[in-house]
Amino acid sequence: MPIVPQPPLVQLSQVCKGFNDGDQYHRVLDCLDLLIHPAETVALTGPSGSGKSTLLNIIGGFEYPDSGQLWLQGADCSHWHDPQWSRFRRQHLGVIFQQFNLLTPLNVHDNVLFPLSLLGQKWNDWCDYLLQKLSISELAQRPVEQLSGGQQQRVAIARALAHRPALLLADEPTGNLDADAAEEVMQLLCKLAADAGSAILMVTHSDSAAAHMQRRWHLQQGKVHE
Repeated sequence: MPIVPQPPLVQLSQVCKGFNDGDQYHRVLDCLDLLIHPAETVALTGPSGSGKSTLLNIIGGFEYPDSGQLWLQGADCSHWHDPQWSRFRRQHLGVIFQQFNLLTPLNVHDNVLFPLSLLGQKWNDWCDYLLQKLSISELAQRPVEQLSGGQQQRVAIARALAHRPALLLADEPTGNLDADAAEEVMQLLCKLAADAGSAILMVTHSDSAAAHMQRRWHLQQGKVHE
């Protein structure tokens, strides 16, 4: 039997997005075409305001493009509505936010369990593995607001990977960490995403963080350059 190639995990075709600022219209994404393949890791850099977070939000269904098409795992989701997006995010998407966005006053265990509970699943050996590798096993019962910034970031990584998503979107995941902590977190993130089989699209201003990714895109004036 011939081997059927996998479709790209993410495919954008001629995607445009802009915003009105008073009487002015600003186009931040200008007819973008791009592909991300399963388990691939990509860093997205560019000046502030260039549309990096907008691109992440479109791929995650948090914003909609003005025009163009978006496919995820081979499915045309250009016209999906909230129920379809919610289902995709629960099953296939992990997100790491710059400000962590952990659930307070829940503890570490319950934050990591949260994405699994949305799928009707329970704590499992993979969750134990995540906490062990991220060195937060001993913090499992501690409320997350009592953790340091570096510890909260580790919890955010564990939560994003708990359900082994096909795609991990990370928005400045080391932006609030010092250089040594950032380097350690990036090594852990890449290792655990590989173990989960997750692709990564990461927005960053850090050259050292970007160097951990297999590919690097630069977004400027609405275009992506590799």
